Amino acid sequence: METEARAARAALAGLDHGLIDAALRRAAGLLRERRGAVLDANRADVAEGSSRLDAGALDRLRLDEERVEATAAGLEATAELPPLEREVRAWRLPNGLEVSERRVPIGVVGANFEARPNVAADIASQVLKSGNAVVLRTGGAALRTVTALVDDVLRPALEQTGVPGEVVGLVRTPERAGAEALVSLPELVPLVILRGSGPSTAALARQAALNGVRTLAHAEGGGVLYVHSGASHERLAAVARASLDRLGVCNRLNLALVDRGAVVLLPTLLAVFAEHGLEVRARAAAAEVNGVLPLADPLGHEWASDPERVATVTLHIVDSIDEAVRIANDETSGLAASIVTEHEAAARQFLDGYRGTAALWNATTRFIDGFALLGIPETGVNVDHAPGPRGPVTYRDLCLRQYRIVGDGSQHR
Repeated sequence: METEARAARAALAGLDHGLIDAALRRAAGLLRERRGAVLDANRADVAEGSSRLDAGALDRLRLDEERVEATAAGLEATAELPPLEREVRAWRLPNGLEVSERRVPIGVVGANFEARPNVAADIASQVLKSGNAVVLRTGGAALRTVTALVDDVLRPALEQTGVPGEVVGLVRTPERAGAEALVSLPELVPLVILRGSGPSTAALARQAALNGVRTLAHAEGGGVLYVHSGASHERLAAVARASLDRLGVCNRLNLALVDRGAVVLLPTLLAVFAEHGLEVRARAAAAEVNGVLPLADPLGHEWASDPERVATVTLHIVDSIDEAVRIANDETSGLAASIVTEHEAAARQFLDGYRGTAALWNATTRFIDGFALLGIPETGVNVDHAPGPRGPVTYRDLCLRQYRIVGDGSQHR
């Protein structure tokens, strides 16, 4: 791990945004040319993981022609984006000092991620585009596939365009010790992107804090859908269906809040759940609905991260918009919440009250995704309630602020 980090830092001098863009385009071409080798590695990972991974995890792990092409398209899209403007603003003080606010690279950025191999390319492209080097680490479930992406696609593309391949490092051991080492080297890797299941990611974030390593953690998700009394059957069905196209992802519909004045819409919502083979759990009033099972977990419990109950959704009855907003703010991860209604005033009240990373009106929370919103692969979705990047994190967020001050020697305090 330390060897990879040192090599990545040493290779930083070879970074040039024009060469990086060329390397990303070349990587897209190599991925298409060598997709057979990548898919072979992925099939081996899936076969080995099929006996121990749940359906959601297997879905995230599995690559196919369409997902490989989407990854290649993401590399190309990143290459076409403008480079970071290093100078943000500039001004002159009354004493004659020339001051500018600038963005400067971090250096080496680490990334620990779940069994989702396309994330390796997404994160690497964003980190490189920002002018930084990266050290990737994934668990054993996806290690063959990620190794193929690094050794057969990313590093060759870099080297063929004149960039040292070492700017993309890889922790090649599946043991958790690799992740723990990644968050323990503040001098070499001062920032680590964390993606994965809540408990393990939270533990790594705590260890990183103890070691003086900053993290951008994506540990929890779960989309909220609030059904207002002003919703139509057609709009509700459309948004609910669009929110459930994949069950093993963080931005799917997880908690449905139905206004007491909208209970006539429950059959429409339950019919969509039935279409997707979902188990519905609830407490209090909603637990009395036919076919709904009792809920023993918190309202915001994320089913996509629950290996035994991925095909589950929570249902809850609320008395007002204010109650729906309170639950979305205080009892969920804060990833995203959507209101379905034809009433603009109600929608505005909900959108203004919600504090999460994305508030939506008549749109699925599945759109909380870097490529869907920004046309850029993301490194993850940050839900921290603190200053800094929130929502989809991209290359524009992976830099430090620096002030540059130029005087003539005559200025003093």
